[in-house]
Amino acid sequence: MAFSPSSPVTGTAQTGLTAPTYTLTADTAPVSHSKQFAVTALGGTQTGVEVHAMSQPFTLAMFRPAVPKTIGVPNPADGVIRNIPRNVSKIVVRKGVNVAANQAPVTAIFTLSCDIPAGADVYDPESVRAALSCLFGACSSTSAGIGDSVINAVL
Repeated sequence: MAFSPSSPVTGTAQTGLTAPTYTLTADTAPVSHSKQFAVTALGGTQTGVEVHAMSQPFTLAMFRPAVPKTIGVPNPADGVIRNIPRNVSKIVVRKGVNVAANQAPVTAIFTLSCDIPAGADVYDPESVRAALSCLFGACSSTSAGIGDSVINAVL
């Protein structure tokens, strides 16, 4: 199985969100070695959370290595492989968040670490929580598919 979250994604528990769900629609991926979905509808109680829009994105994407690396050749003298390369796969949720009154939305980026604009934690915590809920829900519901994609680089 590859990365293919079923829609709607059931979000995980977050303060202020009740039974959150996220309807996904296939979107154009940013690069050829990725798949992306846009959140086009919300379910449950998510007051203040917005769906995907051009100026305020809410997307879920998975990236596999652009060029998967292979293991090197052992040293003929001692049989040790010295330089072992790494392949990196990642899941990213992008969510437009509000940081202050009368300001344009800013995009928060969630991978396994979160890059959240300062001020969003106070002014728009529900969008921060919604992005985390979507990420954890998608990871929870597609755990085996994510594992397979990380292992075999098939999306």
